[in-house]
Amino acid sequence: MAARVEKASDGKDPPTSEGLGQWFRDEGMSPQSWGNGPGDTYDWHSHGYHKVLYCLSGSIVFHTRDDGDLELEAGDRLDVESGTEHAATVGPEGVQCMEAAR
Repeated sequence: MAARVEKASDGKDPPTSEGLGQWFRDEGMSPQSWGNGPGDTYDWHSHGYHKVLYCLSGSIVFHTRDDGDLELEAGDRLDVESGTEHAATVGPEGVQCMEAAR
């Protein structure tokens, strides 16, 4: 599997940006926060690194050639292996995410 989603545990609040940022730093990664408005899109691309991404609020669908569409909502984690082609479409409420390279 080139990309996979880990859904947030039911009944748990999504991680805070401060707590998540600290987790990334504790794992030796440098987190970056970003967000987009409703309906924004990202064209097909890939990265030369393993991407770890958490959705902090809103939603986004990552489109992959091998694993289909992967929807993220607040608290969900996405892992994308190096070289995996993907695109994305932001949900109707916009999205805020934090990601880093592993």
